[in-house]
Amino acid sequence: MTTRRTFLTSVPVLALAGCSTPPQTAVMRDIAPLTEHPKHRPIIIAHRGASGYRPEHTLSSYRLAIEQGADVIEPDLVITRDGHLVARHENEIGGTTDVADRPVFASRRTEKIIDGERFEGWFVEDFTLDELKSLRCRERLPQLRPANMAFDGQDTIPTLEEVVSLVLASDRAVGLYPETKHPTHHERLGLSFDDALLAGIAPILSAGRDVYVQSFEVTNIRRLLARPLPVTLVQLVASEGGPADLPDVRYADMITDAGLVEIARYAGGLGPQKNLIVPVGPQGGMRPPTHLVARAQAAGLKVHPWTFRLENNFLPSQMRRGAPDAPDFLRLPGDLAGECSLFLSLGVDGLFCDHPDIGVAARDAFVAGRP
Repeated sequence: MTTRRTFLTSVPVLALAGCSTPPQTAVMRDIAPLTEHPKHRPIIIAHRGASGYRPEHTLSSYRLAIEQGADVIEPDLVITRDGHLVARHENEIGGTTDVADRPVFASRRTEKIIDGERFEGWFVEDFTLDELKSLRCRERLPQLRPANMAFDGQDTIPTLEEVVSLVLASDRAVGLYPETKHPTHHERLGLSFDDALLAGIAPILSAGRDVYVQSFEVTNIRRLLARPLPVTLVQLVASEGGPADLPDVRYADMITDAGLVEIARYAGGLGPQKNLIVPVGPQGGMRPPTHLVARAQAAGLKVHPWTFRLENNFLPSQMRRGAPDAPDFLRLPGDLAGECSLFLSLGVDGLFCDHPDIGVAARDAFVAGRP
């Protein structure tokens, strides 16, 4: 999960010799839980499916996440020109489909201002569902996940209805955790999430499955509160910036004690960027945890931080593995299980994971190891 389309962001390699592979026990001692937390079973949220193993937001990715034991599947949703909800991380699809290779759509390439930023490419809202279904999905991070490229071209862009059908076909009570992407931008185009989203999730609600609806914006979440549905609303917050629909509000203001109380008036959960819980210093090392988890839970909010990924590129220096001077160091696997275990020990209620199998194993070990 990210609030921007800048994907290959990494924390710096720790400059101190010997610090790339410290003992896990030392990390857990230095970054210790602030308080003892009551027994609970945190959920593992398959972030864009099993996106560490398959191109994200494909039925293949969601299917693998279910097989790996994820509790909840997370599809990011955007809206087609003819009003259908489809699963894409962003409404710009040049990096996640083969649209650039389709001469018939060459004239659709354009520039847009979205949430105050300029982007160039092909945008879902300029395509009908039938047109989008002619495209094939591909890996978004080929530099970091080259093995996933073996699955390029195998999947079409899934609709919300297709994702729901896949989830309901599981023999486990897997839940759904959709995110509404850029709702204000879509509404300016005359495209609204509300009715299409509620219609799309109706079958999974009827089946009694858990459903969460998340957004980095506020207004659309507040609107959903007026609908009498058994859905947990979740306010996403990042370490920088603020909600696009409230330009005078910063996320930093929203996670003060007063801000958390206000969020709890319309939402049941908080989805913070993980460095708001365990900060990372300028050299990439973890710092002592903040009190955000305890403060949010005291306000009545579940806490589901994002995003937990296997590659060194996304891990703090204490969790990185391998030789820092290796040319492929950033894509090498680090200690994701250790990072998950650390956050679980801090009392979070769930984790957004690109690698659900590792998250599930860490969660199960954590639950089994508690007195």
